[in-house]
Amino acid sequence: MKRLKIYIVVCALLWITPSYGQDTVKLSLEQIISKVETEYPLVLQYDSRIKSLQSKADGSKSWMPPTFSAGLNSFPYQLDMIKQKDDPMNWAAIMFSAEQMIPNSAKLRAKGGYYSSLKVVQQNNAEWTKNILRSEVRALYYQRLVAERKLELVDESRELLNLFITISESRYTINQADLSTIFKAKAKAKELNNMKSMLNAEISESDIGLNTLLNRPTDTFFEIDTVVVLKNYDSITFVQDTSSVQRSDINSMTNNIRSMELNRKWMATGSKPDFGLRVSHMTMLGMPDQFSIMGMVTIPIAPWSSKMYKTEVQSMNYDIQAMGREKENMKLMATRMINETLSMLKYEKEQYVNYEKDIIPSYRKNMEANLIAYKQNTGNFFVLLDAWEMLLMKRWEQLDKLKLLLKLQTEYEYETETR
Repeated sequence: MKRLKIYIVVCALLWITPSYGQDTVKLSLEQIISKVETEYPLVLQYDSRIKSLQSKADGSKSWMPPTFSAGLNSFPYQLDMIKQKDDPMNWAAIMFSAEQMIPNSAKLRAKGGYYSSLKVVQQNNAEWTKNILRSEVRALYYQRLVAERKLELVDESRELLNLFITISESRYTINQADLSTIFKAKAKAKELNNMKSMLNAEISESDIGLNTLLNRPTDTFFEIDTVVVLKNYDSITFVQDTSSVQRSDINSMTNNIRSMELNRKWMATGSKPDFGLRVSHMTMLGMPDQFSIMGMVTIPIAPWSSKMYKTEVQSMNYDIQAMGREKENMKLMATRMINETLSMLKYEKEQYVNYEKDIIPSYRKNMEANLIAYKQNTGNFFVLLDAWEMLLMKRWEQLDKLKLLLKLQTEYEYETETR
């Protein structure tokens, strides 16, 4: 009865004690991408830039502030003359004046259109930045995924090799195994430790990169989903027309050209006049008060001033032409990279499938046949060890091919801006 009570207490304590292993967070690729796109500082900075340009657009139709002035007018140097009120030479007065420049409405509209267009450019830049970050996340995620699969391969191969060594050592005592081959097998087991250390370094590198993109401590531990499905690109044809390439960076260049055209339009309004109004009031000493109203207009078509805006407009025309050429080059390079990556994807996929369907099964059967022969004392441990090593090498090559496929898939999604 006493033992039963102790057993019940122990079970209760085990049930109450929290399982810290369950606190490990498992993140999928989509979860990491979503978090980076919404919280990474490089993305958030564009919100502030867009708001800044919006503020400029809102204030683009503002006028220059009015000017107020006050002072003495026609005061004589001999101040005692001010007392001679009947002297016609006494024009002493206190003057107040207000002046307001009235900008040309066409200039204000052109300026507002230019600043409004800059917001769209920043929105395109924000989308392209997200595309760059998605590519970085995928590269780091897939690097860790393949490294973890290779770790599983190393552990599995180690268990199999240890089994072979145990069998060969037992047979060595009865002179049915070669000692040099046993030492070679143990050396292979030690080499697996280096392979494991190398893979752990790759995983650590991926974790540091992903944690940095997630904007959290780099030593934060998390798990990933090691199940990956390779996408099928067989039905996708090559890009033949550059006009079909639509990406945020190219759209940004298009809108940059549009902004430059609006800026040129704004600069061209320099040929339009601005207006002004000046009102003055004079309080005369010993005489009636006086006022004056003056209208003003600028003359921008004067030869010594028109060159300022004409040269700017001409310079912008050349800049627009250069940006148009740059845009065409971007489309050509994007088309080339998309088609090259797509071509490599198809051929590398064929090689990966060959590894999976034919090469790996054949090497596995070879090792199994040698293992059966060795167990039946008709085989050789050196041949069995060579078969094990060849199977490990081919499975490693298959995972390298998977890593290359995922890298090409990431590059294709980057070039096509796939979410």
